Amino acid sequence: MGVAGAVALAAVGFGINSAVAAPSADAVIAEVYGGGGNSGSVLSNDFVELANAGQGSFDLSAYSVQYLPGAPTPASKWQATALTGSVAGGGRYLVQEAAGTGGTTALPTPDVTGAINMSGTTGTVALVSGTDPLTCVTAADCLADKRVKDLVGFGTALVREGSGPAAGASNTASVSRAASSADTDDNAADFTAGAPTPQNSGGTGGTPPTDPPTDPPTDPPTDPPGAVDAKIHDIQGDTRTSPLNGKAVKDVTGIVTGVRAYGSSQGFWVQDPKADDNPRTSEGVLVFTGSTAPTVKVGDSVSLSATVQEYYPGGQSSGIQSTTELTKAAVTVASSGNKLPAPVVLNDRGVPDAFVPSAGGGSIANLPLRPDAYGLDRYASLEGMNVQIGSSPVVGASDEYGEMWVTVKPEQNPTKRGGTLYTGYDEQNSGRLMVQSLIPTATQPFPVANVGDTLRGTTAGPLDYNQFAGTYTIAARTIGTVKSGGIKPEVTAKASGDQATVATYNVENLAPNNPQSKFTALAEGLVDNLRSPDVVALEEIQDNNGATDDGTVAADQTLTKLTDAIAKAGGPRYSWREIDPVNDKDGGEPGGNIRQAFLYNPARVGFTDIKGGDATTGITVTGSGGRTALSASPGRIAPNDPAWNNSRKPLAGQFTFRGKTLFVIANHFNSKGGDQALDSTFQPPVRSSEVQRNRQAILENDFVKQIEAKDSKAAVVVLGDLNDYQFSPAALGLTGNGKDLTDLVNELPVKERYSYVYEGNSQVLDHIMVSPRLAKNADYDVVHINAEFANQTSDHDPQIVRLKP
Repeated sequence: MGVAGAVALAAVGFGINSAVAAPSADAVIAEVYGGGGNSGSVLSNDFVELANAGQGSFDLSAYSVQYLPGAPTPASKWQATALTGSVAGGGRYLVQEAAGTGGTTALPTPDVTGAINMSGTTGTVALVSGTDPLTCVTAADCLADKRVKDLVGFGTALVREGSGPAAGASNTASVSRAASSADTDDNAADFTAGAPTPQNSGGTGGTPPTDPPTDPPTDPPTDPPGAVDAKIHDIQGDTRTSPLNGKAVKDVTGIVTGVRAYGSSQGFWVQDPKADDNPRTSEGVLVFTGSTAPTVKVGDSVSLSATVQEYYPGGQSSGIQSTTELTKAAVTVASSGNKLPAPVVLNDRGVPDAFVPSAGGGSIANLPLRPDAYGLDRYASLEGMNVQIGSSPVVGASDEYGEMWVTVKPEQNPTKRGGTLYTGYDEQNSGRLMVQSLIPTATQPFPVANVGDTLRGTTAGPLDYNQFAGTYTIAARTIGTVKSGGIKPEVTAKASGDQATVATYNVENLAPNNPQSKFTALAEGLVDNLRSPDVVALEEIQDNNGATDDGTVAADQTLTKLTDAIAKAGGPRYSWREIDPVNDKDGGEPGGNIRQAFLYNPARVGFTDIKGGDATTGITVTGSGGRTALSASPGRIAPNDPAWNNSRKPLAGQFTFRGKTLFVIANHFNSKGGDQALDSTFQPPVRSSEVQRNRQAILENDFVKQIEAKDSKAAVVVLGDLNDYQFSPAALGLTGNGKDLTDLVNELPVKERYSYVYEGNSQVLDHIMVSPRLAKNADYDVVHINAEFANQTSDHDPQIVRLKP
């Protein structure tokens, strides 16, 4: 709803063209209306109506309707409403979306209800196979995505089919397809504007609603009933939550210090230039306007009447900190062009080393802030205020969403290559801040930066709390320039002829429908940077149709495409071994059926195939001494134990190198999903996902000890993405506290112990562990080619070890 406040983008940057997809002969988008509840509208809700141009019923249960703003930025995200049921041949199907604050008439009973808040004038709607949100932001990319069955851009939408978007959408007009439901894949030609005519599958509706009353509504009162006079520091209070939460306030005055005029979370920040003398209370606050673009400008002096709100995404129990906001604001501009309040400079001296107080696992929301003692309290005491940083090291590369991480404490746990090392649960690194930009990308593209670069000069703007990332961020009104730190992708050392090389690589949801460029980049990394390891344990290999959830579990097409790319890049012709999982039982992206797989170079190593391994049969250890073997190879370890519910099962394989047996176990432990964040309201945060990983670790440790009990000289390599740190209970449990396996990352210099960068923390998630016999001559390397770079093939760095079995 509301006016379109999306940022204007240069056409060349977003590939505007007349690209088309194959016309649909059955289910199509028939009508789109985003003006529901807006000024002048009769209908109270937005809607999308589908039609079936075919004769037979069309099953919609595996589809979704998705929406993208009309002028998307790289950070824009599709919103999805899952569909149910079917649309009859020649029939209609009504998807109700969000309601506005106006309108007098409800839609006909919808076939399904969503909560997407669409623009009344411009946007893109797609009918998509599956419910995973699309990631494309250009017409060419969206129309090339095979999941898109139909797509309609309206107004001035950049993402559309054919020569142009459907014209004429407004608060009182929808865009609708001709009655024949013909689809020529040209939105401008196929759709016309007119009064909205929502119709459901039962045939109810289909005629324009009654016009609204001609008498204008009574003007609302200037101030909400019972409103109290308040200064911004009264609203913010001296804790993380407002003492005026839920109350109406009036005569709130200040200077506008930043405006966010795009997306569905628009608003502006106001700061009182007359501060009180309490360092705990912030003088700035966010005024939330939703999908309506603010009408104020930076430098305006304003007076506000509004309601105070503590916004908790996911609710208070989620642990995500709240943001104090003003909503339903009536704004009076007293003057423009005013000087902004002087920014608070954030630097090493101004941010304490300690990160956050402890509440014994309870909430810190109502504890008095101690900005002189804790970094998180310091930021909370400045929430919404104008802040500034000087030249600062980049510790988290810029990403597709227009975000990067810097630190204002350069000496806090630095890595060898310029990042910030995460060394323990009580070492959260208080200097980390996210930087986002309030500047339209068409005016100034967001800087591209790698870890180790420097964001030079001055970056200034309101200190926001990004609730999606769960972190404080500078909403930059002005942003510095990037000076390269010169890091380059690493190349591992050459192995000698008598060394077997074993690597692990999380290839991030690799599927055949990924761009060929991803396969090429992965192949070049394996060949050029890892020097074609003899054995590679891969994580996140998806099935042959990726995220489409239709029962497919085989991954031979995925692995063929990867091994072909490796051969083309000059590497060996790898063979592979894997076990197809039971459909939808191993977690990961729904429908993707991710699993581990072994690649191996048959010219260097042999794979011992032993029948009997499948998705649900657990393997054992047979024989003894030099005849120790797996009961099945490849095989899975205890796949039916509850430890592996909705998680990847360990894949064990038996290899030979120069006549000697090498046992390799590839892992991908359950993710950290569900854990409370480092800056959670609950301190210390609960790491609930650890329970399952700890059980997984103990089970696998038991299996490793069975091998070592059979053969004290056994050569065992345990590797993969454990989704946990080297100091975690899971890692320690898997190694038997170092007795049964050696976690090789601990053999590196401290400043080199990381394979993943998350929220500016360089940390360990991937591991290679070896049995005592191998540890003596293991030559181990984390090969940094992804995690520190804006241009990533995967979010993980691969690792390799050179061994003498």
